[in-house]
Amino acid sequence: MALRTDWSKRWPDKDAFNNKDADGNNHAPGWSLTALQFLFQERKIKAIGHETFDTDASIDYQKNGALLAEYYVLEQDAYQVELMKNLDKVPATGAIIFNIVPKPEKASGFPVRSFAILP
Repeated sequence: MALRTDWSKRWPDKDAFNNKDADGNNHAPGWSLTALQFLFQERKIKAIGHETFDTDASIDYQKNGALLAEYYVLEQDAYQVELMKNLDKVPATGAIIFNIVPKPEKASGFPVRSFAILP
């Protein structure tokens, strides 16, 4: 399941991508914990992807002081792909996204190549 927000179109403008306010707080979209709980529990998804640095929306992180949505995904023994792009070229339903990943030992993250098979 991938969240399209068109945020990737802000890159490579780092200021636009971070979208900081006057107090230095980022403002970026993300998954809500409620949406993720529904998708994992009811729809039985196994992975998520999104165009931003973090799973959580910036406002949720500022409110909670923690990445609750990201922690939830990791508790599901699932993976997530961050900083995706070209999701605007993938239809809202019917496509299958593949992620080709290495198996780095003891790595917390690594680059992947993703591609979609369209209906």
